[in-house]
Amino acid sequence: MPQLDLRLPTSTDEVSNTTKQAATWLDANWQSWVAGGLRIIFIVVLALVLRMVVRKLITQLIERMTKPSENEADLGRLGELLANSGVVNTERRQQRSQAIGSVLRSVASFTILGTAALMVLSALGVNLAPLLASAGVAGVAIGFGARNLVTDFLSGVFMIMEDQYGVGDEIDTGVATGTVLEVGLRVTKLRGTNGEIWYIRNGEVKRIANMSQGWSTASVDVQVGYKEDLAQVEELIHRIAEQLGKETPYDELIWGRAKVLGVESVAADSVVLRVEARTTPGKATLVSRTLRQRLKTAFDEAGVKLKEEPAPAVAVPAVDAAAPSALADPGSPRSEAAKPIPAQQAE
Repeated sequence: MPQLDLRLPTSTDEVSNTTKQAATWLDANWQSWVAGGLRIIFIVVLALVLRMVVRKLITQLIERMTKPSENEADLGRLGELLANSGVVNTERRQQRSQAIGSVLRSVASFTILGTAALMVLSALGVNLAPLLASAGVAGVAIGFGARNLVTDFLSGVFMIMEDQYGVGDEIDTGVATGTVLEVGLRVTKLRGTNGEIWYIRNGEVKRIANMSQGWSTASVDVQVGYKEDLAQVEELIHRIAEQLGKETPYDELIWGRAKVLGVESVAADSVVLRVEARTTPGKATLVSRTLRQRLKTAFDEAGVKLKEEPAPAVAVPAVDAAAPSALADPGSPRSEAAKPIPAQQAE
């Protein structure tokens, strides 16, 4: 390929020769320029179109995930109870789906645009080998230094995808217990029982106990006197629990019928019965306290004793007598020793 002479022409012949060389060089390279430019434009347009299509598919997938099914719409009041309990929570599912969609869209955009940028550099004639090698070394160094950050991020992604907990849930992470205020890909924010705020890295959480999903159990230990009729006491407990389950708002908080599991412990003056009822998540304490109050009132009206009264003490009359003395017996050795020595008569 002819090369251009960059010297300034000093004569007419040199000007003519330089013009011819320039025209020849342009004629020989304009096709490669056009082809390279079209290739770059094609790569950019294809990347943008592919990114738009992928993001649209992800958005449609998220909308389908957040759309309630016909069976959930026909559940009626039961569906509302399940939604409040976290079993079928449309709002929570929508938040989780949006978080997953945001992560997927970001990953798709980074992958597509990053690949397109490398292809454009290759089309421009840039040697990508040193660039890729440097990027690989830098990636290893950053990954080694920020391994905790990567662990937190991956744990947050899987936590959101698996719906381990969400905003408003009461959880126990082992290091802290409280209500979830904010869920992030790196940090989870909790409000503790004393009002403190905990910032917990997702990668540091080894176990999670969620007290706001599914259902809870209200457990009450009922103490009655040892001589009480346990069959009548159980019948009274069932009646009070059934009445409580028909009142507002406990008709939505108590799921099913309370069960008397049996005798929990036996003492000399009392017997303890264990009562359990399935409740809405997070409402077990409220139901337990109310049930104890209702049972106490019912026991007072029915005359059920909580503890056997001790038997009255029998008064023993006191005997006013002095303690016996060893000198009371004249024949005892001590009495003999205490007698005076008789006087000897003079001859």
